[in-house]
Amino acid sequence: MLGDGASAQEAGRILADNPDVRAIFVCDDGGRLVGVITRKTLVREVVATGLDPAGTRVDAIAEPPAHTLDAALPLDEAFRSLEEDDLERVPVVEEGRLVGVLSRAVVQRRLAEDEPPPEDDGDAEPDTVVL
Repeated sequence: MLGDGASAQEAGRILADNPDVRAIFVCDDGGRLVGVITRKTLVREVVATGLDPAGTRVDAIAEPPAHTLDAALPLDEAFRSLEEDDLERVPVVEEGRLVGVLSRAVVQRRLAEDEPPPEDDGDAEPDTVVL
């Protein structure tokens, strides 16, 4: 996460130093989500237009997030939304403030952990112990 007054150069440095990071969330002083910066954003908005990365603020180039989830949304509904829109990660907001990021893989694991074990219908063979 970067503050809205940070430079495009700072965003570029974070993305270059952390290859697994695909997007940087930009928030204002109150923690409200302003937008998202990706490598593509930096190339299109800064490099291709000849802007000075050190003098370009991220709030001027950040793109509004395509999707957000409300923090009050139940986990199963959040997962359904991620699945329906084929999303891997989505910012989670509460009254506009960024409070987290939800990952589809993490939600899948969590929902699987919450599932009760299958019921024994009596047809299965008993467990065998080998000594």
